[in-house]
Order: sequence, then C-alpha cells, then structure tokens
Amino acid sequence: MSSQPSLPPTEQDLLDQERIRREKLARLRSSGVDPYPPRVERTHTISQVRELFQQQQLDEEERVALVGRMISRRVMGKLSFAHIDDGTGRLQIMVRRDVLGAEPYNQFFKKDLDLGDFIGVKGKMTLTRTGEVTCLVEEITLLAKALKPLPAKWHGLSDPELRQRQRYLDLLANPDVRERFRVRAKIVRALREYLDGEGFLEVETPILQPVYGGAAAEPFVTYHNYLHQKLYLRISFELYLKRLLVGGYDRVYEIGRDFRNEGISRKHNPEFTQLEFYEAYTDYHGVMRRTEEMLAYVVERVTGGLKITWQGHDIDFTPPWPRIPLRQAILEASGIDYDQFPDAESLRMAMREKGMDAPSEASRGKLIDKLLSHFVEPNLIQPTFLIDYPLDVSPLAKRKPGTKDIVERFEGFVAGMEICNAFSELNDPLDQLERFLAQGRALEAGDKEATPVDMDYINALSYGMPPAGGFGMGIDRFTMLLTDQDNIREVILFPHLRPEKRDQDGAS
Repeated sequence: MSSQPSLPPTEQDLLDQERIRREKLARLRSSGVDPYPPRVERTHTISQVRELFQQQQLDEEERVALVGRMISRRVMGKLSFAHIDDGTGRLQIMVRRDVLGAEPYNQFFKKDLDLGDFIGVKGKMTLTRTGEVTCLVEEITLLAKALKPLPAKWHGLSDPELRQRQRYLDLLANPDVRERFRVRAKIVRALREYLDGEGFLEVETPILQPVYGGAAAEPFVTYHNYLHQKLYLRISFELYLKRLLVGGYDRVYEIGRDFRNEGISRKHNPEFTQLEFYEAYTDYHGVMRRTEEMLAYVVERVTGGLKITWQGHDIDFTPPWPRIPLRQAILEASGIDYDQFPDAESLRMAMREKGMDAPSEASRGKLIDKLLSHFVEPNLIQPTFLIDYPLDVSPLAKRKPGTKDIVERFEGFVAGMEICNAFSELNDPLDQLERFLAQGRALEAGDKEATPVDMDYINALSYGMPPAGGFGMGIDRFTMLLTDQDNIREVILFPHLRPEKRDQDGAS
C-alpha cells in the first residue's frame, strides 16, 4: 500500500478535470485551432440583441455575432442548447447538427468545448416554442479555453474568506455579488452628481506625502530611492484640500484611497475609499445640512426612496437628523459626565469603576472616545449627528465659542457605525501651530496616531484661509448600508486579508 496520502475526492476530481481540459487544449492546437485568438467579431451585446429582438427592431434574416462565456449546456442528440453570458446578460443558443455540420457539432461543440470557455457564435435570432429568445447558431468559434472548471455555490464557494480571497470566482458564481459592486459604482456616481451640481470642483491630491496628517492614524511608510526621502501613504486628503481653499477655490472635493496602518475588522480595512469635501464660508452647522441633503440625494438615486433595510433594521434617511451633544449622549448612556472629570486620570478611574478597560496611557479625549464607542455608537441605528467633541482628539477643528476644550465637530452615525466626520475648520495659523506642536510631543512620547508638525501647511494658513467647513466619509461603510452588508470586506472587491497558512509556511 502506498504511503502517500490520497487527495480528497472533490479535490482529485478538480485536478482530473483540469488535466482533461489541458489535453483538449493540446488537441485543439494540434488540429490548427488557436484556443486564444487575437481578435473577435461582435455585432451586439446580449442585452442589445435581446432588446432589439423583443422590440421587433431586428430583421428576421439579420445575422448577428455574439460572444460570451458558456455557462450551461444541454446535449440532446442532434440538437443542443447552451447559455452564454457576456457581462451584460445571458442568452440561450441553439446548436443543431444539420446547421453547424456533423464534424463541428460532434467533435468541436460536444467534446472540445467546456463550461467556462469563452466562445463566439454567429446566427439568426429566433423564439423557441417555450418563448425563450434564442440564437440559432450557424458558426461557433473558441475565444478562450478555460483550464479550470467553473465554481458553483454548492461547491465550497460560500466560504467568506475563499470568496474574498478569490473574488473572480465569487463574481462568477454569485450574480448578487456582481450587482453589489454595480450599486457601489452608482453610489460614487451619485455623490459626484450632487457635488458637481453644487459647484464643487473635483481634484486630486498626493498619495505619497512627505508629511502625513489630517487624521489620527498610524501611516504606512515607504522610501523614494532617487530623492533619498522617506514618504508616507496618505491617511487623509485634508491638509492638501485646505491648501486649495487658501489658493482661491471655494468648494473642492476628492474621492480616492486612504491608507491607515491599523487592524482589520468588519468595519476597518487598511486601504479604503474616502470622500472629503471642503467648503468656504460655512461652518459645521452648514456642513450638517449639506450632509443630510447629499446622503438623502444619493440614497434616493440608488434605491428609489429614502428608506432602506439593513440587517433587519428599517432606516430612514429623511432630513433633518437629530443633533445630540456628545456629552449628553454619553451621560445618558453610561451615567458618566466627562465634564466632571477634568483630567485623564480621574476619568480613567470613573470608567474602571464601571468595569471598562481604560488604558493608563490613553489621553482624556481617547477615553471619551472609548465611552462613545462602548455605550453610544452601537445604539445609533437611525441617522444621527453627535456634536461638540473634545479638543485633544480634534486638532484641526475650531473651538466652540465660550469653551476651552470643546470644538465645533460632528460625526454622523447610522446602523451603529460612524460613517462621516466633519467640523468647522481651524484657520488660525498660530493656534494650529500650537496644536501641531502638542501632537508632535505626543508622537515623540509614543502615540503612534498623533500627527507630526506640517510647517508648509502652517505657511499656507499664514496667507489666510477663509472660514470653512470640511467633511469626510468612508465610501465603503456607506456602501455597506445600501447593500445590506455587515462586513466591509463584502463591499471591497479585493480586501486585504491575512496570508494563507501555506503562504506563511512558504509552501506552494
């Protein structure tokens, strides 16, 4: 008896199928057939030919050339049916031996082709006795041979990690996943429609930055060999977009990628898509009104109404949203009034008395953020604004008049998630420099999420920046809401995943 362990039957079956397909590939090549030809003839997409045929705008004798992946086949002696899919839709094709010819039908169509192959067909459109729009094939061509069999939902492709690791298979097997990413594209398009219609200018700012800033996050670090310069993948667009306000633009926005060297969770991916806009001559009250209006516009454009269902919750985006001071929300949910604890140590003791984890190194602002995420955030299902945040976690926001340590900042919450962050922008260069220096000291003391001093940004502010409001929103989380998903990886085509064990071990 062999000492070699045998492969599981399903895996062995897949290997056998791949071997057979390679044998077919060799046979096709030896017979003079190019299994990957450089060009293809196509007169219509499947969606186009369906629409023309159903509207009786296609001549009965017109010969069409269609392409697509063969996704099903039913051989019935001298007559066979199959379906092809070109990404715009799927269509039945009818293949008859007396039309195609005995040799092409018996050998090429029945034996050399496999499900998953891309083919081109030529023929006339017809309607079968069952009423299905069909192409009666007169000629068939191989466009690309698939060497691996197509996945199927029942063949192990329901595993979330496998689906996300091999997204191309997920898209092949699950039409609902393909539709989800079409919805994502509609969301981005609707955001652009709204902002462009409101006079905002779309711009691009650097992804590689010599000084990172604009958010509390640890950056990814890289190096420019020619310039001998350390660079950072941006964690935010903010400081560059506000430079444009100094330069004379009054409304700007950017949709692009940010990168934060942080953990992975159902709400976090280290690479994510962000929308940020900055508007001169407004404040956080104006930005709140614009946020309600913009998101209501997008939800209606994408879903047809202002109400959605997410994980069993009915959510209504109709403006206006409630505006609740952060202090009030935390007090009502936790019983802790952080105004009664003026320093980090006293607040830490109050939190520990309630059994909460309150790290010794955390600042007062970060402890307040922990209270928010533990007691308040999970219960904010309907769209809600929390307003007026601690200064020490908001180094780029204006102070609220009459206070020392509160800033004009809000965060928007829906479905127990923070989806946006905004504030009245600090435009006092001397105040901003003081806050940068405080952040720099925190960075030197070991706070990896503190930001360094950006002297060029201070220089820009010194030329004068108009009063302004700014806004940032994660596109991925918003897409989660409109596609009824509870994991951010389900709305990112290629999410970051931990290495497979075989990769870690160095095995093939």
